[in-house]
Amino acid sequence: MAISIRLSRGGSKKRPYYRIVVADARSPRDGRFIEKIGTYNPLLGKEDEKRVVLDGERAAHWLSVGAQPTDRVARFLDKAGVKERAARSNPTKGKPGEKATERAEERAEKAKAAEEAANAPAETAEA
Repeated sequence: MAISIRLSRGGSKKRPYYRIVVADARSPRDGRFIEKIGTYNPLLGKEDEKRVVLDGERAAHWLSVGAQPTDRVARFLDKAGVKERAARSNPTKGKPGEKATERAEERAEKAKAAEEAANAPAETAEA
């Protein structure tokens, strides 16, 4: 049985509140879980200590048994000092896609052509 440590959403519409739970990976997001090991309230400030409440001992136990945390929960575990998370790097994240690059090149060509057209009559009128 594949076990995951993940977030289970609660709260009302546009007011999210999450439980950090240990659950079977095949069960639904908000469905049955094995154990609740913490909470996460994204509406609180980043410096607020009640934003993430986590039972580190139980999390360490479930990690030792083989539970796999999701990316967001892995961040929480790293901040709590339970499990170290390797930093990720995506160097192509800020680069525009192919179509955006083509549009930018077309705009540059049109601007250059317009600038040359604007400069050409002025030069002939001066001469």
